[in-house]
Amino acid sequence: MRSVTQVGVDIIKEYEGFSSTPYMCPANYVTVGYGHLVLPHETHLFESGITMKQAEWLLRIDVKKAERAVLRLINVPLLDNQFDSLVSFTYNLGAGALQRSTLRRVINRGEHHDVARQLNRWVYAGGKKLKGLVRRRVAEGLLYKHGVDVLTQKGS
Repeated sequence: MRSVTQVGVDIIKEYEGFSSTPYMCPANYVTVGYGHLVLPHETHLFESGITMKQAEWLLRIDVKKAERAVLRLINVPLLDNQFDSLVSFTYNLGAGALQRSTLRRVINRGEHHDVARQLNRWVYAGGKKLKGLVRRRVAEGLLYKHGVDVLTQKGS
């Protein structure tokens, strides 16, 4: 199975941020670690918080889910930077968002020039436009289109 590169993991970590204790994200979901969605049957597991090592473990599991979704839903060949960008998007918003999106249709038609514009439509949480999501979508768009890691300013 194809895996996200370290650049993709780093972007996810940067934009999700780390929290050792559960918190309510702007979309009204309880999350912990690097944006791990706490499911109802998991609540008791995180009551006393988690370590960074545990958060890394959860991140690896959640990234695998996002990778599988991208591989299942995108039927055109992708460069590593494009795959990383879409895994970050899917990690943040879920496979359902990618599946239902115009973004997916645009990519599967090979219209890669329109991906950044489509990504920039996904900047709302809880009905509000969030600066953090705007920055993340710009970073994902640059990574997708140019292979630029905005965290290091290096091309891939």
